[in-house]
Amino acid sequence: MAAEEEFWVRFWGVRGTVPCPGPETVRYGGNTPCVEMRCGRHRLIFDAGTGIRMLGREWERNGDFERAHVFLSHTHADHINGLPFFRPAYVENNCFEFWCGHLLRQGLRLKEVLGALMQPPYFPVPLDIMHACIAFHDFEAGATLEPVEGVRIRTTPLTHPGGATAYRVEFGGRAVCYVTDTEHREGRLDAGVLAFIDGADIVIYDATYTDQEYPNYRGWGHSTWQEGIRLCEAAGAGRFVAFHHDPDHDDATLDEIAREMERRRAGSVVAREGLVLKP
Repeated sequence: MAAEEEFWVRFWGVRGTVPCPGPETVRYGGNTPCVEMRCGRHRLIFDAGTGIRMLGREWERNGDFERAHVFLSHTHADHINGLPFFRPAYVENNCFEFWCGHLLRQGLRLKEVLGALMQPPYFPVPLDIMHACIAFHDFEAGATLEPVEGVRIRTTPLTHPGGATAYRVEFGGRAVCYVTDTEHREGRLDAGVLAFIDGADIVIYDATYTDQEYPNYRGWGHSTWQEGIRLCEAAGAGRFVAFHHDPDHDDATLDEIAREMERRRAGSVVAREGLVLKP
């Protein structure tokens, strides 16, 4: 396959809520959400949790000029807490565009929200110390985005406190869906998510809990791996990827979930740091 046609996904952070480093989370990783997608020569990043720091280190080692689009599902801390440590954003010749789809309805702007993150007493230096060329795009979830030639990104709102946005990346006749921080209703498939992931090659889905755990967390804004599989089966989607793991789910717990997922729907995978998938 020519480089211009390459389409792949790499996971840099797969946890939700809070980073959880330690000996019990080594194999799946303890960083919060960050997913890289390559669509030909174009670089896309989904969420800026602590995993984005490792992505930045990899790009620094390559020494290439970096131009990328960063799409945020929302701005809760676990999805933006790596941004101040993303070193390519401090390099003058680099260029990054940030996109967010849930703030306009709250009367907010992304630049203001990220600026509030990077100011005293929370952080010692301001957002504008990032010397890369940076642009901010606020949109309403439901819009279709075309950030670069040949890449079409559909969006839809998700059920999460304060709002969140799902992204469907379409490139070269294939589709990858990034659907995290959403809550389902028991016994009823989410019609919006179902239509959104219809026929997608890969579906990355919020699997914070199991069906057995979920009743203890109703209203917290998250879903289960079992619900993700039910949605994929109903939508005729391809590979299901469980994502946004509960920080209390250690490697042994995720191993068991992986075995159950494989029994339920062969080819399903539990996201781990470093995993690369091709649609």
